[in-house]
Amino acid sequence: MNPEIISYRGWNNTLRLANDEFELLVTTDVGPRILVYKTPLGENALKIFDDQVGSSGEAEWRSRGGHRLWLAPENAVLSYHLDNGPASWRYDDFSGETVIESIQENPQRLRKTIGILSAAQGTRVSLRHTIVNEGDQPITLAPWALTVMQPEGVEIIPQPPLGEHPRDLLPNRGVVLWAYTDLSDLRLTLGTKFWLLRQAPDYPPIKLGLAHRERWIAYVLSDSLFVKTFDYDPAAPYPDGGCNFETFSDSEMLEIESLGPMVTLNPGQAVNHHETWHLFALTEQFEINTEEALAEWIEPFLARAGIS
Repeated sequence: MNPEIISYRGWNNTLRLANDEFELLVTTDVGPRILVYKTPLGENALKIFDDQVGSSGEAEWRSRGGHRLWLAPENAVLSYHLDNGPASWRYDDFSGETVIESIQENPQRLRKTIGILSAAQGTRVSLRHTIVNEGDQPITLAPWALTVMQPEGVEIIPQPPLGEHPRDLLPNRGVVLWAYTDLSDLRLTLGTKFWLLRQAPDYPPIKLGLAHRERWIAYVLSDSLFVKTFDYDPAAPYPDGGCNFETFSDSEMLEIESLGPMVTLNPGQAVNHHETWHLFALTEQFEINTEEALAEWIEPFLARAGIS
């Protein structure tokens, strides 16, 4: 899908990809940063910080919201790249990708790319996140894709089937908790089939990570259901104690984060990390009181996304 160039809230070089079922906007004035993902009649599923829209050239890192490509493990130099300047872009006629790139100079020169591939029908968007080491020294890192969601939604984190003792003697999941995470937090529900994390105002930060074998995460808003899929390799070394999925929430937003394995890139080498997004319009208010009802409610959406 070849994008058109529009102006969006003070950023005049914004790429628009759209069909009858979705609209996606990504600015090249800063970033790259995906700003909008929405159905025709729905609100933007992505959170944008209004006081950071339309500006550029700041001397400090700006969250801005939306979707970004970071480098893990989290580090003041490696991760907090000042992506406040223009990004280059091109449309690849052969692959159909819209490719947006920026250069990170510290701790050494790295090329960061987000490739966006969308279809003429449906809301499926495939994202390719690529890091290329253009420096003269090896560097060890993991690609890290962070999507900032609108407030007041409910994140659905599927869990593996419950086992039995003494038949199942080995662990089937890995959970990592950050120092500020309180498991008695009222936003968090730890069920048998699903874990839920509700975004709500007036709460402190919370973050947790998983070795997430189920490969999908959903987020329910008042008018839409967002679904993100990504891979898990049980033999790969993931950052942060083995996390290919992390989630963070505070009083303003919730982040759905996927991570690739840790790799050492020699000069000239690259690593890719892929996600797929789906967005479904909702016509009824989300009120699910049991895990069985939730499983029944979400199954048709997962089927439409090709998740078995």
